[in-house]
Amino acid sequence: MSTISRTVLREQVKNILLHRIVSGEFKPGERLVETRIASELGTSQAPVREALRDLELLRLVESEPFRGARVRSFGETELIEVYPVRAILEEFAAKEATKHLGGDVSTLEVELDAMRAAAKRGDLNALVQHDIAFHRVIVEAAESPVLVRCWKTLGVEGRITISLYGTYVEAHEAPELHVPILEAIRSGKPGVAGREARKHVETFARIARSRVKSSSR
Repeated sequence: MSTISRTVLREQVKNILLHRIVSGEFKPGERLVETRIASELGTSQAPVREALRDLELLRLVESEPFRGARVRSFGETELIEVYPVRAILEEFAAKEATKHLGGDVSTLEVELDAMRAAAKRGDLNALVQHDIAFHRVIVEAAESPVLVRCWKTLGVEGRITISLYGTYVEAHEAPELHVPILEAIRSGKPGVAGREARKHVETFARIARSRVKSSSR
């Protein structure tokens, strides 16, 4: 198998497992058996093993010696605690990306349009994937390997997924929350882009805190 096709397969397997975890199909504490998953998906164990490692980096899966991988219990409080750090990272990312992109937001527009289309047809899985892709484009455009590593280590992809599947924001609202960031980057104003990115994350944080407080009553 070529490196490219193997990488694509790894992403496909990761996305399938990610969807099953956050949708509740795989329960917290449930064992994720490589051989069983590989057989079900019609693939070898290698891409499954690699996908599980990726999910462990996203802190959605935990591995135990001689016991394999399990779905990690993910408390809402922990989800909320990450938002202030994510706000700082994405503010910096948007500032730096604006400097490098030179007003070219074509890739971001593709992801935004895809988000809107997914929301319109009620495809939450696609909405999540394009939401993640939108933020990843900005982080990678900042051209900072350290930032990318921090963003991934923080598990932002998994947290975006949980936020949307957890109905912290209505699906039809999610795409429009990204528009101010895109327009600020288009305008070529790093400071404005950074502030809009931070506001975006803080909006999700406020909604998440409100939902958690309501559910705890």
